[in-house]
Amino acid sequence: MSPEQPRPARRTPPQRVDPPRRADLARRADVPRRVTVTSPRTAAARRPRFPATREIDEQTGLGEVYMRSLLRTQFRLALFVCTVLACVIGGLPLLFLLMPDLREVHLLGVPLPWAVLAGLIYPAFVIGAWLYVRQAERNERHFAELVERR
Repeated sequence: MSPEQPRPARRTPPQRVDPPRRADLARRADVPRRVTVTSPRTAAARRPRFPATREIDEQTGLGEVYMRSLLRTQFRLALFVCTVLACVIGGLPLLFLLMPDLREVHLLGVPLPWAVLAGLIYPAFVIGAWLYVRQAERNERHFAELVERR
């Protein structure tokens, strides 16, 4: 080697540390032993967590429960809207039967029962359908939030 180049430092082998002797342990018997936790147990097998959408796609038991709850909610909503509309439509002839004075009223030359049944019932259908779609979409949003939250 040339005198200008420094010599690489020698590596010293690591020092061997002897385990504590029994005499040292006996002296330290009155001192509580410290335990250091370095990391959580990572060797344990963990159960894989699947998203709820996968449960639904694979039609597992949990996926069936989710779908059944959504279908039950939508079915209840449909029954409610249909019941309200049926009561309104079925109640009109009953109303005109029980109140004969209303049958004598004319609206623009047309008897009131005909005007109501022929013209005013359709806006009720449209409003009922609009409310149904709005509530059904809300139910689906709640369902999607429930599935994503899991």
